[in-house]
Amino acid sequence: MADKIKDLSVDELKKIISTTVEESVEEIMEDILSASSKKYIDSIADARSEYKIGKCKSLKSLKCTK
Repeated sequence: MADKIKDLSVDELKKIISTTVEESVEEIMEDILSASSKKYIDSIADARSEYKIGKCKSLKSLKCTK
């Protein structure tokens, strides 16, 4: 069954919009803080270097089998 927007009250729609905007702003702030951290940037560079030389495991190799 398809959801219908017309079934939402104005307050419900406001809450949905508010929550979505708040979550987006929090994600952007987290990205800005991460990008401004030298330690974080260095860890990304290290991870990329390790990946290039093959010092990593594939997701398939980490998969648990029963």
